[in-house]
Order: sequence, then structure tokens, then C-alpha cells
Amino acid sequence: MIKTLSKLMEEAGRHFAKGSRLARWYPLYEAFDSFLFGSSQTTPRAPHIRDSIDLKRIMTTVLIALLPCTLMAMWNTGYQANLALAGLGLEGAEGWRGTVLALVGSDPNSLVSNFLHGALYFLPIYLVTMLVGSFWEGLFNLIRGHEFSEAFLVTGLLFALSLPPSIPLWQVAVGVSFGLVFAKEVFGGVGRNFMNPALVSRAFIYFAYPAQMTGDTVWTAVDGVTAATPLAQLAAGQPGIAMASVEYSWLSSFLGTIPGSMGETSALACLFGALVLLVTRIAPWRVIAAGLIGGLACSSWFYLTGSAANPLYAMPPHWHMVVGGFAFGLVFMATDPVSAAHTHTGQWLYGLLVGVLAILIRVANPAYPEGIMLAILLGNVFAPLFDYFVIQANIKRRMLRHG
Repeated sequence: MIKTLSKLMEEAGRHFAKGSRLARWYPLYEAFDSFLFGSSQTTPRAPHIRDSIDLKRIMTTVLIALLPCTLMAMWNTGYQANLALAGLGLEGAEGWRGTVLALVGSDPNSLVSNFLHGALYFLPIYLVTMLVGSFWEGLFNLIRGHEFSEAFLVTGLLFALSLPPSIPLWQVAVGVSFGLVFAKEVFGGVGRNFMNPALVSRAFIYFAYPAQMTGDTVWTAVDGVTAATPLAQLAAGQPGIAMASVEYSWLSSFLGTIPGSMGETSALACLFGALVLLVTRIAPWRVIAAGLIGGLACSSWFYLTGSAANPLYAMPPHWHMVVGGFAFGLVFMATDPVSAAHTHTGQWLYGLLVGVLAILIRVANPAYPEGIMLAILLGNVFAPLFDYFVIQANIKRRMLRHG
């Protein structure tokens, strides 16, 4: 798909340069082509690149894959808020958001109202993320003499999508600052971070400000309203009848019409993103496949074992795949081309580790019912070690084969 689009842009460029009536639009074409495909960075020495794809194409494709999650984040955030307002008998929100929302109302059955209400929470968070993150990116790029990297566009969007809608904006600024500076820039910038910067940012504010990142009051953008996620409801249920305490169906969890982090609720949107990344070969399919296998195997073991004290044991394996941030983290964060494993065998081991740890932390440790964040960060630490042992094993094999 990317190669086809590139060929179309090249053909258009030839038409623009021929002196026809389209020639006056050539500067606009050149700017558009540069934004999508252009790059002044080339390979100075061997090994040479294999094809025409570069960092800009990769990041543009990931942004396209994230589009369904972004749209779902705005719609579901507004939907949950409008549902809460309807339940309280209120006709609108408070403050400046209520003034804007008065133009279309707060009907949870209205597509426009849900999108607008959700956008009034998502867009400020995303704007703060991009402004603060761009400051740090620009500062370090000026110091090092580097160009602005499109990688931050993906990092900023992933970070914003992983947050609850009610988080204070100053905490967003603190979180993205910590993640970019201490997980990326201090190691050299783009391509040199050993952990996913978006996950490090989220982990920092998760442990630094737990009151704004956990509990039942942070997932709905209406003050004083409690709305527990399916994981929280199950964790608070009674062993043996825990699944009966979950108010949401598996289908609603799959579609994403449940409370949770803004962009992580819809497994369907994540599935579309996975399809785009796999078809364009941006994401390593071995990581996703191994993560699914590890998650299903670990959750099946807990489900078959059972527990008289822990209600999370009773969650069926197919439920684990659609609740929490498992799908979002596995598709968009575990497959990070920088912090994930690179060898084929290493990708299998890395994916298995992430999948197993995500369920293990979720079920066996009630203090952290959402384990995918910690699982991926720990997997990032082990990824270079997996690659090292795989490469050393290949070297020993070749030495034995060829003497």
C-alpha cells in the first residue's frame, strides 16, 4: 500500500513539473510529498536499506492504524459522560465544556453529541501532550543538530490514548516530559530508547499520581460519578459468582462501549489497527502471535485451576483478550520497532513473555489488575538479551558447521 502510494506521488510529480496548468500547484505538492515521504537522512555505510520505506512512512502508517482508536476514544468518552449525565437527570456539563456542548445537547443516542463531548476532553489532553513533547523534542534536536522526528507524533498519540479523560492537564505535561527526557533523549533520541517512551510516561504518572489514574471515579468525565471497569468489577466480586457481577457483556467489551482509558476500550478498533500494521509489515506478526498465545495459555491455566480467594481466576480466557489494555498494548506498544526484539526467535520469546506476564500480573496480583503496561516494560528490558542469545547461538552453529 505504501509503495503504491509512493508510485502515485512520483507520477503526480512528473505531471506537475511538465509546465502544464498544474505547475502552479507544484509547491503544495512538494510540501505534501515531503511531509509524507521526504527525509534528508540517508544510510552512510553498509548494510544498505532493503526497500524504499523510511521512518516517515513507518510513522505515517502507524498513525493511520491508530485512527479507529482515536475516533473511538472521542466517541466513547462522550458516550460514557452523556450516559452519566442522563442518569443524573442533568441536561449538560459544567464549565466551558457545558457552554460548547449546549450547541448540540448531551443525548447519549446522538453521534454528534458524543463525539463533541468526548473531543472536549481528548483534544486538550492531546494538545498538551504535543506542545510539551514538541518543546523537549525541539530542545534536544537543537542541541544535537537533529531534525524533528515523526516518531513523536506516534508517541504523543499513544500516550494520550492510554489516559483516563479526567486526568489533570498538568499531570499530562509532567508525564510526557518524564517519558521523553528520561526514557528517550538521555539515551540519544530516536531509535536509541530501550523502553517505549509512551509507556514510561504513563507508568510514571500511574505511580506518582495513583488517585488520578486508578479507582472508579476517573473513567467517566463527570464529577462525582463512579463507573468501574469490567476488571475492577470482577476483582471486587465474590469468588464463584464473580462473572455475574460484571455489568457489561463480552460484545460491549469487544466493541469498546465500556469505561476505561480513552483509546484502550475497543478491541475491534485495535483489531483494525493490527490488520493495517500486519498488511504493511510495520509490526512483527511474531510478537502479536506470541503475545496472544502466551496470554491465552496463562489465562486458561488460571481459569482451569480456579481459586477460592481470587475472583479474577474465574475470568474466561476470551474475556482477557477484550478487557483492559491488553489488545491496545499488544498491537501498538509491544510491537515498537525500537524497544521490541528484532530476531525472529527473540520476537517469539519476547511476545510470549509479554503475554504471560500481562495475565500473571492481572490475575495473581490484585493490586494491579491491569498488567499489560508493566509486562511490556519488563519485556523491553529483556528484548536485547533475547536477541543477544539468539545471535550467539547462530554464531556457534555456523562455527561448528564451517569449522
